[in-house]
Amino acid sequence: MPCKAYSAIVLKQGRILVIKKDSASDDSIWFLEVDSPFVREQRKLLGTEVVAWSKGVRGNAEKPIVISGPSGVGKGTLITMLMKEFPSMFGFSVSHTTRSPRCMEKNGVHYHFTEKNVMEKEINDGKFLEFASVHGNLYGTSIESVEVVTDSGKRCILDIDVQGARSVKASSLDAMFIFVCPPSMKELEDRLRARGTETEEQIQKRLRNAEAEIRAGKSSGIFGHILYNDNLEECYKSLKDLLGINDDAPVNGLEVEGINLPKEHTATKMEDKILIQETGEATKNNMIVLDLSSINGGAPGRTRGIGLDTVNSS
Repeated sequence: MPCKAYSAIVLKQGRILVIKKDSASDDSIWFLEVDSPFVREQRKLLGTEVVAWSKGVRGNAEKPIVISGPSGVGKGTLITMLMKEFPSMFGFSVSHTTRSPRCMEKNGVHYHFTEKNVMEKEINDGKFLEFASVHGNLYGTSIESVEVVTDSGKRCILDIDVQGARSVKASSLDAMFIFVCPPSMKELEDRLRARGTETEEQIQKRLRNAEAEIRAGKSSGIFGHILYNDNLEECYKSLKDLLGINDDAPVNGLEVEGINLPKEHTATKMEDKILIQETGEATKNNMIVLDLSSINGGAPGRTRGIGLDTVNSS
């Protein structure tokens, strides 16, 4: 039906493309999903009719990186080295928690602090990649928090345990999974003791947990890459090789561009392309072509991979 504020076009894959007129470039393309895989899954889980929205984003982005490994293996040090050397390329998602903020903690910086009933509902709605209950409080990583990092032009790093990685693997997120192992349990024990921050009981508990986590990491089929942190510098070089980072070439963050659409236009569909014809008198010969042949992702995150071309039809 005609509408002054929107244009809508029915697509394959159970989606409707919605163009918001006179909107910001990063908020102009949306997909209403009525029969996508995510919607079908939620419909089955909730036992009711479901629709979902996903924001349309131009171009593709690098896969997020899931890094797991036992306590003391050095994965935190590896991530710190990566973030320090390439600050414009990598970023962390901000986790959610239902516990109260501690001194100096800021909402949206250290955690997204939320109410338990709100987080439980969002978990049930499929908006979290992984979550866990710790001492009566919920902690978790939302899909939106990862997408926000990607929207900023950075590649998101998730530092989570094997159980969390298993949940991410089962989700809609297409990620790279890396597991970091110690060269031996003896070396791991020496590193834990060298910290000097834990009691003997705590060290023994960490070692037991580490053995179970290493077994699960190697046998689960979750992780496509396993690194052994025998020598920190060598392990860091191997990590950069996995991520395709060349030491000899400058590394820049991803360029994130919005889609500037004219306020006055008509929109028509031709196979996998949307033709947007400007109707303003001064620019009526201009046409924008949205190529949807390579779109991927979708609710509850983003639909990425939109191609764009501008044509002067005169």
